[in-house]
Amino acid sequence: MTAPGTGPHRIAVIGGGPGGLYAAALLKRLGPDREITVWERNAPDDTFGFGVVLSDETLGGIEHADPVVHRALQREFVRWDDIDIVHRGHTQTSGGHGFAALGRRRLLEILHERCAGLGVDLRFRSQAPPAAELAATYDLVVAADGVHSATRDAHAESFRPRITGHRCRYIWLAADFALDAFRFEIAETAYGVMQLHAYPFSHDASTVIVEMREEVWRAAGFDVPDPGDSIDQCAKIFANALGHRPLRSNNSAWLTFRTVVNDHWSHGNTVLIGDAAHTAHFSIGSGTKLAVEDALALAACVEEQPSLPAALAAYESERRPVVESTQRAAAASLRWFEELGTYVDQPPRQFAFNLLTRSRRVTHDNLRLRDRAFTAGVEEEFGCPPGTPPMFTPLRLRGLELRNRVVVSPMDMYSATDGVPGDFHLVHLGARALGGAGLVMTEMVCVSPEGRITPGCTGLYTDEQAAAWTRVTDFVHTASPGTAIGVQLGHSGRKGSTKLMWEGIDQPLDHGNWPVTAASPLPYAPGVNQVPHALDRAGLDEVREQFAAAARRADACGFDLLELHCAHGYLLSGFLSPLTNRRTDAYGGPLAHRLRFPLEVFDAVRELWPDDRPMTVRISATDWAEGGTTAEDAVEIARAFVAHGADAIDVSTGQVVPGERPEYGRSYQTPYADRIRNTLCVPVIAVGAISSWDDVNSLLLAGRADLCALARPHLYDPHWTLHAAAEQGYTGPGAPWPLPYRAGSRTPPTGRTDAPKPRLTLG
Repeated sequence: MTAPGTGPHRIAVIGGGPGGLYAAALLKRLGPDREITVWERNAPDDTFGFGVVLSDETLGGIEHADPVVHRALQREFVRWDDIDIVHRGHTQTSGGHGFAALGRRRLLEILHERCAGLGVDLRFRSQAPPAAELAATYDLVVAADGVHSATRDAHAESFRPRITGHRCRYIWLAADFALDAFRFEIAETAYGVMQLHAYPFSHDASTVIVEMREEVWRAAGFDVPDPGDSIDQCAKIFANALGHRPLRSNNSAWLTFRTVVNDHWSHGNTVLIGDAAHTAHFSIGSGTKLAVEDALALAACVEEQPSLPAALAAYESERRPVVESTQRAAAASLRWFEELGTYVDQPPRQFAFNLLTRSRRVTHDNLRLRDRAFTAGVEEEFGCPPGTPPMFTPLRLRGLELRNRVVVSPMDMYSATDGVPGDFHLVHLGARALGGAGLVMTEMVCVSPEGRITPGCTGLYTDEQAAAWTRVTDFVHTASPGTAIGVQLGHSGRKGSTKLMWEGIDQPLDHGNWPVTAASPLPYAPGVNQVPHALDRAGLDEVREQFAAAARRADACGFDLLELHCAHGYLLSGFLSPLTNRRTDAYGGPLAHRLRFPLEVFDAVRELWPDDRPMTVRISATDWAEGGTTAEDAVEIARAFVAHGADAIDVSTGQVVPGERPEYGRSYQTPYADRIRNTLCVPVIAVGAISSWDDVNSLLLAGRADLCALARPHLYDPHWTLHAAAEQGYTGPGAPWPLPYRAGSRTPPTGRTDAPKPRLTLG
């Protein structure tokens, strides 16, 4: 490791925004002998935007790294705690959030002063030489040249950028008065929904961002070269928020946000920071924060590592996970505002809670810590009985009342013999029924021998199988009264005749393969899996009757709910996706035709399934692949099943084609459930990386889901629901402990914690 103050001596910084300036100041402070030059094409007092918000976490890093800058910032900050959400004449206020902001121009002045005081060479109104030219004569080139980075573009083959545009237009403005809270205001105009984001940044000024969907922006006539008239119109639309004051521009223009992602952040001795490397939507206030934190990390890694390559690798390794997490949260927030029109009919408090939790970083539990009164009002509006967490409120679907909102998600166990569930299934499902979930779902139960995924999959096509399932349902209903058990019926389609998951997922059997069928003769993995037989008329009729026969048996077994599996690339899903359905008959082509066979199967099952028992449908709401099912398609698929009598839609994603690229992250599939629920006003089951009871409560209260299905958490802890109740201090009817287990309803002690603490150290 190099000694402090060594490392790269000549450093070039392209771009004089907060990230570039702070990187220059820190690197100079750590190495006073360094020669550091910053090129900024604009004048010192030129800047876009108006105010910036910094978190306490970022400020803590600044304080530790450079107390001089921290003290200067502290003198400038305006601080506040409240968020006001104004919609349809109602103002909901949530407190305890803690914001600090200052003017962007003043931030730049502070950083200019610090750089000049340290001896950094600041070259304003100067276009930087190309990064490649600088890299030849400087030890390190820091590219802080923003979202339109020329450095990134010039070396695109190395950085491999991916830039995504989005569906809203926005404009940065200011008002000459200080708001007393962070304010979100919704305006439902003749052109569509518009939103205002505003916050104070000095004692006499506030940043105001106006945002709307592209089609609303065009309908309002804002798509003209000069934005002056549209700015005046925005001031009138949001007159109440502005106190009938005008809005001020700073060469402001209507923009479309662009998400920037780079596969690599460095190339030789050139490194990207800030918006050149990554962007995150302004609705979570992250741009300046990320740039400043990049600068902190880069300077620290240059100081700590033995060589520049090691320093740049360490910088990216440290920052990339943090940035990716922020980008996931920002993407969720961005999408929420893009889909704002689907939420405007929510009750006032739920709408406010939904907005506050949109990024999934703010949750029910930490909102309750910040503002208990606000959260209690949301719970009351939701219908929570006193002292009852949202997840333990009941839900009725037809004649079935679920005592809570937790579902044990269908999970294939691959442990059956000839399709017959055995003792393993009795213990597996019985344990989770005893564990308190409102609804326990079977794995996908196959409707025919050739409809199995693997030789270990269960079925419901023989009387022996039906008798074994009856044993399971009888146990659940007897040993855990009030717990519902549902069966998921499906057919593997082209993904059948494969090995058990732990022997090779989606890999064909070494011997004993059976022929597979599908919508079209397309193998799941070309060259690996079988080419399926495309179902003809007789085959379609046979499969439909197999589902109907399985439904009759499911009724006789005593299942409380039936789910039709139309997801994950199995047979019925294969008809829905354009990537797997290439038919030219009445069952292929446009979505309405691709829906025909799954709807025929649904109708056949619904006709036989008792009228007082609910029926749900699991769909893949996106294929995570170009040309596949889209979120818009998913809404129409759900609409069709609801029109045919589905009581709820179980919204999963993917697993349709092997080349998918899911956007993994916390609760990453729930936006699709959210969209279907709030577009169609239909109950939905949300799935996908929902791991905590806080997540469940948050999704329910925000109106994004009606039920939450959890898989892996229930593998880790069969009593997950009961433990969630205990951790929240809940002992009501939504989560009763089985009598033999009641003594275990409190957390066991782990050791003595009341020993006296040492007070004196005697030498």
